[in-house]
Amino acid sequence: MRKILIVDDDQKTRALLKTYLEKNQYEVRLAHDGESFTAEFERYRDELSLVILDVMLPDTDGFALCQMVRKRSSVPIIMLTASSDETDRIVGLEMGADDYIAKPYNPRELLARIKAIHRRTGGDSAAPPRYFRFLGFQLDVVERTLTDPAGESVKLTGLDFQLLKFFLEHPGEILDRNQLAEETRGRDAGPLDRSLDVQVSRLRQRLNDDGKQPALIKTVRGAGYVFSAEVSVAHA
Repeated sequence: MRKILIVDDDQKTRALLKTYLEKNQYEVRLAHDGESFTAEFERYRDELSLVILDVMLPDTDGFALCQMVRKRSSVPIIMLTASSDETDRIVGLEMGADDYIAKPYNPRELLARIKAIHRRTGGDSAAPPRYFRFLGFQLDVVERTLTDPAGESVKLTGLDFQLLKFFLEHPGEILDRNQLAEETRGRDAGPLDRSLDVQVSRLRQRLNDDGKQPALIKTVRGAGYVFSAEVSVAHA
């Protein structure tokens, strides 16, 4: 059974989420502030399949907890916020969150997001590789860092990381826009939605991949994109 850790300062919300998710076959651990969350996280870190962070907490905020988690684990993170400001969403994703839901939300929507993340991360009990290497680059999926052939760090946002990781998990495969949008944003790309193309263009810039004649991430007209470099993996 997958184990989820939730921090929210509202007792009623915590109880409702716990009841709802347990009915859907998840094991749920709860925390009411940053201190209790940190204690629960350290206790169950290696068993967690997902972390849900409320942005507003009495003793800290979800962004600080997101940074803490990302330094110690690659466990997926969903952030919850009552703010309508899109800046919160952007900040959370850049700090390493995998998804974001604004309050108030329907528990069914949260469940759908949880299932989507678990589909993306897979249910294989075998330890996934930690490192992906290609053309001198190395992606560390635990530290969520990318280094270039010279050993210099390459800045990645949360969305950059998700997109690159998915490409590296499927080298040589043509990935359509809907697949990529589902992996990075949890939904299909509409026919007029160009944000995915902008995201791919930005990732190419991070990799110094010529946008006019890309060698790493190639456009397959009418089909999607393909990561064309050879990729190797390692666990340590």
